[in-house]
Amino acid sequence: MRWDHLGTTPPAPADAALFGADAVTTRTFDTPEFRGVTFHEIRARSILNRVPGASRMPFEWTVNPYRGCTHACVYCFARRSHAHLDLDTGLGFDSQIVVKVNAAELLARQLASPRWQGAHIAMGTNVDCYQRAEGRYRLMPGILTALLDRANPFSLLTKGTLVLRDLDLLVRAAEVTEVDVSVSVGFTDEELWRTLEPGTPAPRRRLDVVRALGEHGIGCAVLMAPVVPFLGDSPEQLRATVRAVAAAGAVSVTPLVLHLRPGAREWFTAWLARHHPHLVGRYERLYAGGAYAPTWYQRRITRQVHELAAEFGIGPAHRDGPRRIPHPSPAPAGGPEQLTLL
Repeated sequence: MRWDHLGTTPPAPADAALFGADAVTTRTFDTPEFRGVTFHEIRARSILNRVPGASRMPFEWTVNPYRGCTHACVYCFARRSHAHLDLDTGLGFDSQIVVKVNAAELLARQLASPRWQGAHIAMGTNVDCYQRAEGRYRLMPGILTALLDRANPFSLLTKGTLVLRDLDLLVRAAEVTEVDVSVSVGFTDEELWRTLEPGTPAPRRRLDVVRALGEHGIGCAVLMAPVVPFLGDSPEQLRATVRAVAAAGAVSVTPLVLHLRPGAREWFTAWLARHHPHLVGRYERLYAGGAYAPTWYQRRITRQVHELAAEFGIGPAHRDGPRRIPHPSPAPAGGPEQLTLL
């Protein structure tokens, strides 16, 4: 997908597709949290994305209101998507943020289409929809409202604490449809966090999100991702992370070993050479077969995490029906009838 295809006007005849598109408004904000960040506001033509049939993902549809991410996770697999827009996959991915300002209205219109069958929609699967930009653009309340109005099932994956701002909408949605929320916490090592995920909230703050959601009746899973070979995979580190996840009240924990796709691989390798040069050769050997660590290594990590999860009283992620909040008791006879969306 090229940049021009995101806009509402025909492609501009220029080599720099990004800045030649009339549908793009470029902004910067003189505030500490957005210093050095450029936002490219666009009016997208579509917001529902069908996942390719060959994908490993357990869902068919996604919504991504942003492209690029100020979380700046060195390993982020979505970095390659910036190359499709002629943008840099390194610092450019961290600081050139595409904002689909009409995401909520588009989604409401697409969900209202007779052709839409109410399939599950996943969010946060490409870049985080609760990254810092969401604090300014506030796209998610409209998106969640559109899903709530149609009682459309959805899931959220985030590293952002800003999701708690929309807690009321999540609670209301969970009363009428399936709502799955997962928080990504791959490790609790703060030194590793500061260099590997510099734009994210600290792991302990993310676990506070897990706790808060649970206290409001929304069971929250933890995606233990990524488990970073040789830096975050020792038995002591895995134990500390799973213990913290359990203490936060997570309903499940699922480990995912670091994978290094093109775009992310080059950026991560450069980071590794700066911070841990003695590990470069070990990574080259471990990932010699491609983007994923060897099966034996993935199985070892999965087994260790599942054993720890059982020890601390939580299990691997599983889907066992809608995660809904119980409705209040029916009103007394003669009272007003409570209508639902189902």
